[in-house]
Amino acid sequence: MNNCITASGLIAAALLAVSGCAITGQSGPGQPEYMVVGIDNKVTWGDDGKVQNLAPGKDAVTIVDIGTDPANPKIVASLPLMNSIFGPPTNLAITPNGQLALVANSMDWVADGPGWKASPDNRLYVIDLTTNPPERIDTVAVGKQPSGMAINRAGNLALVANRADNSISVLSIQGKQVRLVDTVTIGEQVAHVAFTPDGKRALAAKFPGHKVALLDVDGQKVTYMKRDLPVGLWPYNLDITPDGKLALTADNGNAGGSDGNVDTVSVIDLEATPPRVIDKVVVGDAPEGFAISPTGRLAVAILLRGSNNAPTNWFYNRDGSVVVLRIDGKKVTKVGEVLVRGLPEGAVFSPDGKWLYVGNFMDSDISVLRVDGDTVTNTGTLLKLPGRPASMRGRTQ
Repeated sequence: MNNCITASGLIAAALLAVSGCAITGQSGPGQPEYMVVGIDNKVTWGDDGKVQNLAPGKDAVTIVDIGTDPANPKIVASLPLMNSIFGPPTNLAITPNGQLALVANSMDWVADGPGWKASPDNRLYVIDLTTNPPERIDTVAVGKQPSGMAINRAGNLALVANRADNSISVLSIQGKQVRLVDTVTIGEQVAHVAFTPDGKRALAAKFPGHKVALLDVDGQKVTYMKRDLPVGLWPYNLDITPDGKLALTADNGNAGGSDGNVDTVSVIDLEATPPRVIDKVVVGDAPEGFAISPTGRLAVAILLRGSNNAPTNWFYNRDGSVVVLRIDGKKVTKVGEVLVRGLPEGAVFSPDGKWLYVGNFMDSDISVLRVDGDTVTNTGTLLKLPGRPASMRGRTQ
C-alpha cells in the first residue's frame, strides 16, 4: 500500500507454534505447503478515511499451511517481527525448496511527540521454515524501504526493490545463508521486481515513472539495461507468466489508493525484440495485489475499490474484489470479478492453481476462493489472523 506515506513499525506479537512436523516446504496431496503473511497492527484507517498510526509492538510474520487441507488453511506459527502495509503486498518470498522465507520490513516506527510516525527501514528477516517452530535465523541490511521482492527459480538469488533508495538489492542464497552482494542503482523509485523463469532477466516497476525497467541477470551480476517500457499509471505490482512470454503489471492509477476511476493491467510481450507493451486491460478501481496462476491460465488483480476510504466518498465500497483475467496466448481478457472483504492486499495461488487466498487488511482475515477453469468462486471460508494482513506470498514456483 502506498497512499504516498512511508510507514512501518516496531513489532511484536506472541509466538504461536502449533505442534506437528517441522516445516519443509514439501508439496503434494495432504502435504504441508506454506505461505507467509506480513501482519501490520500499527496502521489502520478511520471512518473519515484517514490513516491512524497506532503504537507498535503487535506486528507479526504469520506462516500458514495451505497444503494439508487447501479448503481450510491453518496457521502454523506467528513470529513477533515488524512488518508494514506501506509497500506492495510482495515484500516477502519463500525459496523454491520451501526452506527459507525472506521478509523485508519496509518501514520503522518512531516516536513523534505523543504519537508515532514512519521512517524507512532497511531490514530483511531470514526465517528458517524447517525448524519447529520456524525461527528467524538472521537479519540482513538492504536498501532503504525494501518493498517488492523476488527469488529466482534456481533459489540462489533474490532481488529487493528499495523504494526510498531508488535501487535494487541483490542477495545471494546459499543453503540457509543470505547475504547482500550488490546494489543496482535505478535512479527512480521502484516498487516491485520479478524474475523471468529462466532467471536471465528481471523487470522492475518504476512506480512514479509509470514505467517498467528491464534488467539483465548474469549469475550474481544484475545490470539495469537503461530501457524502460511505458505502462499504465502508477504500476505497483507485476508478475510474469510461467512460460516467460508475458509480463503483466497492476497499474494502480492513484499513487497507491482508490479514486473511483477505472485502472488497467498492462500486457508486455517479452518474446518481442525488443520487449514491448501490446495491450492494456481495464480492470477497475485501484489494482494493488496481483498474481498469475502457476498454470499460466489465469491472473488476478486485487482491487481496493475505495474500501479504506470514508463511507461518505462517492467511490467507497465496503469490500474490495478480485478481477479474474484469462491468459490465452498473448491475449488477456477480463472474465470475472469476485467480492472479497475490506482493503484486500496480497493474493496467493496454491501450487496446483486450484485455490486462491486473498488477505483482507481491514477485516484481519484471509478469504478462500476456489478456482475451476476460468471460474473463481468465493467459498465463504475465512481464516482469522492475529492482525491485519499487509502482504502475502507463497513458495516461488
